[in-house]
Amino acid sequence: MPTGRPAPTQGTAPAAPPEGRYGSTRRPGRRTARGWRVWVLALVALAVGSTVAYVGYRNLGSAPIEAQRVAFAERPGNAMEITLQVTRDDPSRPGVCIVRVRDLSGAESGRREVLVPPGETTITTVIASIARPVTADVFGCSYDVPEYLSSP
Repeated sequence: MPTGRPAPTQGTAPAAPPEGRYGSTRRPGRRTARGWRVWVLALVALAVGSTVAYVGYRNLGSAPIEAQRVAFAERPGNAMEITLQVTRDDPSRPGVCIVRVRDLSGAESGRREVLVPPGETTITTVIASIARPVTADVFGCSYDVPEYLSSP
Protein backbone atom coordinates (compact mmCIF):
# COMPACT_ATOMS: atom_id res chain seq x y z
CA MET A 1 0.00 0.00 0.00
CA PRO A 2 1.28 3.36 -0.93
CA THR A 3 1.71 5.81 1.99
CA GLY A 4 1.99 9.00 0.00
CA ARG A 5 5.65 9.48 0.74
CA PRO A 6 8.31 9.17 -1.88
CA ALA A 7 10.60 6.21 -1.48
CA PRO A 8 14.09 7.02 -0.15
CA THR A 9 16.71 7.09 -2.80
CA GLN A 10 19.97 5.34 -2.37
CA GLY A 11 23.31 7.13 -2.87
CA THR A 12 22.21 10.78 -2.75
CA ALA A 13 24.32 13.34 -0.83
CA PRO A 14 22.78 15.16 2.13
CA ALA A 15 21.41 18.58 1.33
CA ALA A 16 23.61 21.58 2.26
CA PRO A 17 22.22 23.88 4.98
CA PRO A 18 20.74 27.11 3.80
CA GLU A 19 23.42 29.78 3.31
CA GLY A 20 23.76 32.31 6.17
CA ARG A 21 21.62 30.31 8.56
CA TYR A 22 24.39 28.84 10.72
CA GLY A 23 27.17 31.40 10.25
CA SER A 24 30.39 31.00 8.37
CA THR A 25 32.69 28.10 8.88
CA ARG A 26 36.04 28.81 10.52
CA ARG A 27 39.25 28.20 8.74
CA PRO A 28 41.48 25.82 10.69
CA GLY A 29 44.43 27.46 12.47
CA ARG A 30 43.00 30.99 12.45
CA ARG A 31 42.32 32.73 15.79
CA THR A 32 39.26 34.82 16.27
CA ALA A 33 39.21 38.31 17.77
CA ARG A 34 37.55 36.85 20.85
CA GLY A 35 40.49 34.52 21.52
CA TRP A 36 42.91 37.44 21.21
CA ARG A 37 40.90 39.46 23.77
CA VAL A 38 40.94 36.58 26.23
CA TRP A 39 44.75 36.47 26.15
CA VAL A 40 45.04 40.24 26.61
CA LEU A 41 42.63 40.19 29.56
CA ALA A 42 44.53 37.28 31.13
CA LEU A 43 47.82 39.20 30.85
CA VAL A 44 46.25 42.34 32.35
CA ALA A 45 44.80 40.30 35.22
CA LEU A 46 48.22 38.72 35.84
CA ALA A 47 49.91 42.15 35.90
CA VAL A 48 47.31 43.60 38.29
CA GLY A 49 47.53 40.55 40.57
CA SER A 50 51.31 40.74 40.68
CA THR A 51 51.20 44.46 41.54
CA VAL A 52 48.70 43.89 44.34
CA ALA A 53 50.81 41.05 45.76
CA TYR A 54 53.96 43.18 45.69
CA VAL A 55 52.29 46.16 47.38
CA GLY A 56 50.77 43.87 50.01
CA TYR A 57 54.13 42.28 50.72
CA ARG A 58 55.82 45.70 51.08
CA ASN A 59 53.11 47.07 53.38
CA LEU A 60 52.27 43.98 55.41
CA GLY A 61 55.60 42.17 55.42
CA SER A 62 58.02 42.31 58.31
CA ALA A 63 59.35 45.77 59.12
CA PRO A 64 63.11 46.40 59.01
CA ILE A 65 63.00 47.93 62.52
CA GLU A 66 60.47 47.11 65.25
CA ALA A 67 60.16 47.69 68.97
CA GLN A 68 58.24 45.88 71.65
CA ARG A 69 57.27 47.23 75.04
CA VAL A 70 59.05 45.27 77.75
CA ALA A 71 57.94 47.26 80.81
CA PHE A 72 56.29 50.49 81.88
CA ALA A 73 55.88 52.19 85.25
CA GLU A 74 54.06 55.31 86.40
CA ARG A 75 56.25 58.20 87.57
CA PRO A 76 55.29 61.26 89.64
CA GLY A 77 53.96 64.34 87.85
CA ASN A 78 51.81 62.64 85.19
CA ALA A 79 54.72 60.83 83.57
CA MET A 80 55.43 57.23 82.66
CA GLU A 81 58.66 55.32 82.10
CA ILE A 82 58.73 52.79 79.27
CA THR A 83 61.37 50.21 78.37
CA LEU A 84 61.60 49.01 74.76
CA GLN A 85 63.27 46.02 73.15
CA VAL A 86 64.32 47.04 69.62
CA THR A 87 64.82 44.50 66.82
CA ARG A 88 66.27 45.61 63.48
CA ASP A 89 67.77 44.10 60.37
CA ASP A 90 70.83 46.40 60.47
CA PRO A 91 72.04 47.05 64.04
CA SER A 92 74.74 49.45 62.78
CA ARG A 93 72.12 52.02 61.66
CA PRO A 94 70.48 54.49 64.05
CA GLY A 95 66.70 54.50 64.27
CA VAL A 96 63.83 56.34 65.87
CA CYS A 97 60.81 54.99 67.72
CA ILE A 98 57.66 56.87 68.65
CA VAL A 99 56.26 55.94 72.06
CA ARG A 100 53.03 57.19 73.62
CA VAL A 101 51.00 57.08 76.81
CA ARG A 102 47.24 56.84 77.19
CA ASP A 103 44.92 58.09 79.89
CA LEU A 104 42.04 56.24 81.54
CA SER A 105 39.65 56.94 78.61
CA GLY A 106 42.15 55.39 76.16
CA ALA A 107 43.00 58.68 74.48
CA GLU A 108 46.62 59.46 73.72
CA SER A 109 47.82 61.89 76.40
CA GLY A 110 51.52 62.08 75.60
CA ARG A 111 53.99 61.17 72.85
CA ARG A 112 57.74 61.17 72.39
CA GLU A 113 60.28 60.32 69.69
CA VAL A 114 63.19 58.28 71.00
CA LEU A 115 66.56 57.94 69.27
CA VAL A 116 67.79 54.35 69.02
CA PRO A 117 71.60 54.58 68.72
CA PRO A 118 73.48 52.03 66.60
CA GLY A 119 74.09 48.77 68.41
CA GLU A 120 71.58 49.38 71.25
CA THR A 121 68.67 46.99 71.68
CA THR A 122 67.11 48.14 74.96
CA ILE A 123 65.93 51.72 75.43
CA THR A 124 64.31 53.30 78.51
CA THR A 125 62.65 56.74 78.40
CA VAL A 126 60.14 58.86 80.31
CA ILE A 127 57.06 60.30 78.58
CA ALA A 128 55.23 63.34 79.97
CA SER A 129 51.43 63.25 79.89
CA ILE A 130 48.69 65.91 80.08
CA ALA A 131 46.58 63.61 82.30
CA ARG A 132 47.34 60.69 84.57
CA PRO A 133 48.68 57.95 82.27
CA VAL A 134 47.57 54.35 82.68
CA THR A 135 49.51 52.60 79.91
CA ALA A 136 52.37 53.13 77.47
CA ASP A 137 53.01 51.56 74.09
CA VAL A 138 55.09 51.78 70.92
CA PHE A 139 53.47 53.62 68.01
CA GLY A 140 56.12 52.68 65.45
CA CYS A 141 59.79 52.76 64.47
CA SER A 142 61.79 53.88 61.45
CA TYR A 143 65.31 54.35 60.13
CA ASP A 144 64.36 57.92 59.05
CA VAL A 145 65.90 59.76 62.00
CA PRO A 146 64.97 63.46 62.14
CA GLU A 147 67.94 65.83 62.14
CA TYR A 148 67.06 67.33 65.54
CA LEU A 149 67.36 63.87 67.15
CA SER A 150 70.63 62.87 65.51
CA SER A 151 72.60 65.99 66.44
CA PRO A 152 74.10 66.05 69.96
